[in-house]
Amino acid sequence: MITGKFPSLRLRRSRKNKWSRRLIEENNLSTSDFILPIFLVDGKNKKQNIKSMPKVYRYSLDKINRIIDNAIQIGLPMIALFPFTQSNKKNFLGTEALNENNLVCKAIQQIKKKYKNEIGIMCDVALDPYTSHGHDGILKSGYVLNDETLKILIDQSLLQAQLGCDVLSPSDMMDGRIGEIRKALDKNGHQMTQILSYAVKYASNFYGPFRDAVGSKGVLIGNKKNYQMDYKNADEALREVALDIKEGADMVMVKPGLPYLDIIRSVKNNFKIPVMAYQVSGEYSLLSSGINKGLINENAILESLIAFKRAGANAIVSYYADRINKILK
Repeated sequence: MITGKFPSLRLRRSRKNKWSRRLIEENNLSTSDFILPIFLVDGKNKKQNIKSMPKVYRYSLDKINRIIDNAIQIGLPMIALFPFTQSNKKNFLGTEALNENNLVCKAIQQIKKKYKNEIGIMCDVALDPYTSHGHDGILKSGYVLNDETLKILIDQSLLQAQLGCDVLSPSDMMDGRIGEIRKALDKNGHQMTQILSYAVKYASNFYGPFRDAVGSKGVLIGNKKNYQMDYKNADEALREVALDIKEGADMVMVKPGLPYLDIIRSVKNNFKIPVMAYQVSGEYSLLSSGINKGLINENAILESLIAFKRAGANAIVSYYADRINKILK
């Protein structure tokens, strides 16, 4: 309801001075609102460029301490680990996901040994970095099988939890996986391991640079539309979230972010659960390329991030997170 009228009411009065604008800000950001993705690669002394993602790199394990030191120093609460898996370690079933010496597992152990609980570790639960066909589960006749995939995801979750992962993030979009993973965790003494469900993950066109980063783009057979959500649907997102909350999710993710602000707001309004947004690789690369070419200025970064907070996101997974202290200034 609007009260008052011009000229007795002038909304521009409160916009005239910077101190006044600060006083009435409805939304703001801090470094506590961000999760930093880290891409891992085999070898030593490696810092690899990702051509499609400016200023984002793959790091060998001996290089990640510096990244984590910076994350802790600027106040980030959590990092997210993503592996670039060598092609000779991929197969049709993605068995490398269950190898306790894979990149993610070794990184969890290394980070926990050095940093204890100074910073949280989030790990994806999905098979796409490990399968030779690039899909998130077991593929048969072009279709990803649900129940057969669940069995592997449960084992992957238990392995990561046992090694010290704090937040498991099933991103596979298989039906029923949150409930099955939660039961397995509780049964095996991991009652305090959190689950951040990619409850709302759309079959989006914005994922391309990420697939470059983890090495799955060139091997992907077909598309992921038979298990990821149709981007034309909104009500379906609420059904997905409702199911995952009932099955035991502690938090939920909406992915991608900026094209789905309406979904973030709808989920928050309906469920009052912690909602994370993923500013995905395509969003990041479009912004960064536009800035590099002078089409927009770098203030567009902060504007895009504030949009997530305004929509209702509690935190944001962003490739800008390692620079967020400078962006916020």
